[in-house]
Amino acid sequence: QVEKRLELVKQVSHSTHKKLTACLQGQQGVDADKRSKKLPLTTLAQCLMEGSAVLGDDSLLGKMLRLCGEAEDKLAQELIHFELQVERDVIEPLFVLAEVEIPNIQKQRKHLAKLVLDMDSSRTRWQQSVKSSGLASNLQPSGAKADALREEMEEAANRVEICRDQLSADMYNFVAKEVDYANYFQTLIEVQAEYHRKSLALLQNVLPQIKAQQEAWMEKPSFGKPLEEHLAVSGREIAFPVEACVTMLLECGMQEEGLFRVAPSASKLKKLKAALDCCVVDVQEYSADPHAIAGALKSYLRELPEPLMTFELYEEWIQASNIPEQEKRLQALWSACEKLPKANYNNIRYLIKFLAKLTEYQDTNKMTPSNVAIVLGPNLLWPQADGNMTEMMTTVSLQIVAIIEPLIQHADWFFPGDIEFNVTGNYGSPMHVNHNANYSSMPSPDMDHADRRQHDQARRPLSVATDNMMLEFYKKDGMGVRVMDTSWVARRGTSGVRKASSTPPAAQPPAPPAELPAAPHSPIPEQSPDISATPSPPPTSFGFPPPSERA
Repeated sequence: QVEKRLELVKQVSHSTHKKLTACLQGQQGVDADKRSKKLPLTTLAQCLMEGSAVLGDDSLLGKMLRLCGEAEDKLAQELIHFELQVERDVIEPLFVLAEVEIPNIQKQRKHLAKLVLDMDSSRTRWQQSVKSSGLASNLQPSGAKADALREEMEEAANRVEICRDQLSADMYNFVAKEVDYANYFQTLIEVQAEYHRKSLALLQNVLPQIKAQQEAWMEKPSFGKPLEEHLAVSGREIAFPVEACVTMLLECGMQEEGLFRVAPSASKLKKLKAALDCCVVDVQEYSADPHAIAGALKSYLRELPEPLMTFELYEEWIQASNIPEQEKRLQALWSACEKLPKANYNNIRYLIKFLAKLTEYQDTNKMTPSNVAIVLGPNLLWPQADGNMTEMMTTVSLQIVAIIEPLIQHADWFFPGDIEFNVTGNYGSPMHVNHNANYSSMPSPDMDHADRRQHDQARRPLSVATDNMMLEFYKKDGMGVRVMDTSWVARRGTSGVRKASSTPPAAQPPAPPAELPAAPHSPIPEQSPDISATPSPPPTSFGFPPPSERA
């Protein structure tokens, strides 16, 4: 049985030694330094470090390459140590077993067979000598020749006995040492485990450094990223795309007809979105195309993973919009506003205040609160569902309009107090001088109608928006719903009437009163012109006339 296993163990050991040697990445039989130079991981580490030197530490890629290069170099050193240990404790013993120990036993077995043949030959010669002596009796042959043959036979038998004993001892030793042979493979797994533990420790040590560099890098894309993450990374209260777009529109877009409704140039929009993702915006370049700015703002809002008005409050917003009584509906909408997370509340307040200011110029830009709600509503609130988004938005778009429109109409009631739109002061000049030569100045929303027409004639339109949109202006929510809007006809007239249409149902307290004064059932309450100064005056720093001039 042992003899049969010897050949099998030899074959297995030889095959394992060959395959294990092939797994070594370094050159076998050389010292650590020479092995390191030809190791693929070492070559990779050198390449990463060279790339880091080319890009420099002032770029994020350069920092990443340096950290990864250092990590790969340490991994290479661990790999060299691992391979040297495997070679010493596993590969070399397997080679000795397959190529030395077992072949020695097999040679001993062949030697025994030869001795047995010699012994048989001696015995045959001695027997022939006995027969040739001619003695018929059983007496032993006499003479010197017979004695020599007998001694030779006995000596051969003695050698066979000694060799057989040695072979048996070697075979028993082989069987007894099988535990040691099996330990080679246990050592292999233990050495591998230790190598991987050390490698994992190295990687776990460098990963926090890599993540810290990533998190500390300010130039992160904002489109498609969660609002809280963007604000935390940039250290802002208002999302960068929102502030940048709003501030630029305040300079060059308030008079633009069909703002947020007219589609911008696809290439301009793509370029502006990419620039906003890099936190780099050329205000002068985009002041000539307010529709691209408005389109970028809409895209940012729509690409948020969660709408600005949140999935959690979606049902509450919808339920509030379905309340028939205006007083209770406004109270429910205010309650929903107060439940928004701080980041969402700050940004929706900022945006609604801007949209309210935009509607002050509705005679020129044709963007009434209703129109603004139709084109922007689906970008501020949508349901969390996996169904057909088109069909779903068709059914809820009107409800969303019923939510956004009151917020714009009564912006100063929902969000009391003035607001500074240029929070960081990085957009436009301090006095908000218009950089676009085609826009001479921004007229007051209270300018006389004849003066406004003369001003508009002197101003050359720079977008695809047409000036003749008064009779065929459709409300579009972007999802296929089209409703004719002729309410602008009834709203045209003096600025006092327009101001009255956006007056909240009660004075603006810090919070809605427990009982609001009786208000008309119309979504836009009609009141006398003498309360036109109720909404909070817009900041004069954007080039608008002070409240006293408007009054």
